Amino acid sequence: MKIEDIKEIRIEEFDYELPDERIAKHPLSERDRCKLLVADRAGRPEHHRFDELPELLGERKPLMICNETRVINARMEFHKETGSRIEIFLLEPYRPVDYAQSFAETHRCVWTGLVGNLKKWKGGPLTKRIEIEGREVTLQARLLDEMPEGEHGGTRYIELEWTGELPFATIVEAAGNIPIPPYLNRESEEGDRDDYQTVYSRVKGSVAAPTAGLHFTTPLLERLADTGVEIEKVTLHVGAGTFKPVKSATIGDHPMHTESVSVPLHVIESLITAIETGRPVLAVGTTSVRTLESLPYFGRLARTRDVSDRGEMHIDQWMAYEDRDEDTLTLLRTLRDAMKSHGEETLNGSTQIMIAPGFGWRVVDMMVTNFHQPQSTLLLLVSSFLEPGSDKPQVWRRAYDAALDADFRFLSYGDACLFYRI
Repeated sequence: MKIEDIKEIRIEEFDYELPDERIAKHPLSERDRCKLLVADRAGRPEHHRFDELPELLGERKPLMICNETRVINARMEFHKETGSRIEIFLLEPYRPVDYAQSFAETHRCVWTGLVGNLKKWKGGPLTKRIEIEGREVTLQARLLDEMPEGEHGGTRYIELEWTGELPFATIVEAAGNIPIPPYLNRESEEGDRDDYQTVYSRVKGSVAAPTAGLHFTTPLLERLADTGVEIEKVTLHVGAGTFKPVKSATIGDHPMHTESVSVPLHVIESLITAIETGRPVLAVGTTSVRTLESLPYFGRLARTRDVSDRGEMHIDQWMAYEDRDEDTLTLLRTLRDAMKSHGEETLNGSTQIMIAPGFGWRVVDMMVTNFHQPQSTLLLLVSSFLEPGSDKPQVWRRAYDAALDADFRFLSYGDACLFYRI
């Protein structure tokens, strides 16, 4: 498919009826006991349970890539003296821009955030007093006059300042609430603090969970390793844009959101080895997919840009649809060699990659994912994976219809899929 044809794909073709009662409002008590729909490219669905994954993957022994991002308590509630409630939804750090540096700050930082009830915040600081380990800490939030480029509505730069000389990571943990998805139509609960994190989450920065990973338990990961599955970790900090609906009639008019990624050099070397030896690559979740499929294009950038500069390493929305004849291994080796020559152990950058029908898949052969919202970019990704190159994809619909008929639970806390491209 030509890029012009891809941009003309109509989002209404990726609609399906999802009754509210099929949206899982809470997870199962045992993460790995959820249903698992297994479907190949022919769309032949098989019903399994998630804890059968080691047996299903045993013969293939894939290289499995997980996203170890950790969801932060990004929703902060403040009250003015008048009683007005102002909610700040932290999105990403602005000053300092690095996540680790921002969370290590002990006095002040600036974040980009969405502000609920913004019209009631007419200047001046908002104050919140919190207790941390028996100490009272005062947190203040101020709106900056500077506006995020290209943003509008409730998105603003927010300066946060606090007492106590505590790292911002501690402040966020104590002052905020876990940002569960809006389609759950409920307030966050104490149980969500654990339920909405993967068991391997480590690197703080997401405002939404990489939900395919929620089904894994430590014993299940150990069983997978025992069967020969090699497990590696990358980081993509999931932004609120993952829930952004496609409002344009065609996908070419939809601006994809940008997300921060970090990939260790040894993971890139493992990917190169896997591709060289024919070992399949299994991505856990669409966030891992977006990270892995961005890597060849980081390799393209590495020819002319400084791989040590996060700002230079950005994949724009349609870059993957240009010059598609370049060899994947060559691009990954270029990225590896550039990182080594600069002494970089981790690639840090950002990706805005759009994966839709017509996308040229390079890295991912197998995918574990949840069931996604109608007319979403994530459903476009799944469709493309199941039928690369097709301009009338329907395999996703057969798989989703089979799941609906079999009472599968949908969305973030719902059941899972295992899809093959090989």
